[in-house]
Amino acid sequence: MGKDYFSHETAVIDHGCKIGKGTRIWHFSHIMPGCVIGERCNLGQNVVVMPKVVLGKNVKVQNNVSIYTGVICEDDVFLGPSMVFTNITNPRSAVVRRDKYEKTIVRKGASIGANATIVCGIEIGAFAFVGAGCVVIKNVAPYALVVGNPARQIGWMSEYGHRLEFDENNMAVCPESKEKYKIHDNKVEKIN
Repeated sequence: MGKDYFSHETAVIDHGCKIGKGTRIWHFSHIMPGCVIGERCNLGQNVVVMPKVVLGKNVKVQNNVSIYTGVICEDDVFLGPSMVFTNITNPRSAVVRRDKYEKTIVRKGASIGANATIVCGIEIGAFAFVGAGCVVIKNVAPYALVVGNPARQIGWMSEYGHRLEFDENNMAVCPESKEKYKIHDNKVEKIN
């Protein structure tokens, strides 16, 4: 029975991983045992997916990203070129802490920019937008726009990736999708 995903001839796919239909794995990438990759994902060149990582459907992983054990990315997540996850807060070469990997969750639709660093043990909220080069050391709220080192919130983003400008009634409209958003108690929600 043939596989229902594409992998470049230079990619290494270990036994014991699950890869969804329509996923594409490019040059020099390594998919390790026990990971789960959803349908229609795209993993660029030189990507490493460590054991027990979970990627939802339609996750886009750009070149040179390592996704370490403990990371879970929900559907429609974007991981920019050379961004970095960690999985141990206090690593030491001489101290084995393989049983102490911390969980990092990237919720549905979130985007993480190029060269950003995500310190382990946090949650990136749904549709959050982490700017290029950020160092994220604490949770990021859904729809939040964060930049800098350490990352700090400077605004809010729509599900289409546009900065939201709220009016005097605490309402905003995405310029592309025309979807409406409301802010209340420093939380954003999409209005149906």
